[in-house]
Amino acid sequence: INDVGLAFADGQVKARSIAVTQPTVGSEFAGFNVDAIATIASPLRLQDTPPVLRRAPPSMGQHTDEVLAELGFDAAKIAALKAAHII
Repeated sequence: INDVGLAFADGQVKARSIAVTQPTVGSEFAGFNVDAIATIASPLRLQDTPPVLRRAPPSMGQHTDEVLAELGFDAAKIAALKAAHII
């Protein structure tokens, strides 16, 4: 069983361009300032409509405020959850 590093270094992964490096413009990944992240490209190889990766996956908690607001939490309640280290 390969770990992530070995999987990304595999010759077949490289030959099929499965590993893709995407910029993380304007986001912080889990508290670390990261310029780019390695992700997995789509395994589909469609000639007329190839899949397009537009952006890196969100960092942990990047959309928490928006999701909680959509669930009806106001800014004060979200701030209280943060202060209590619940989120």
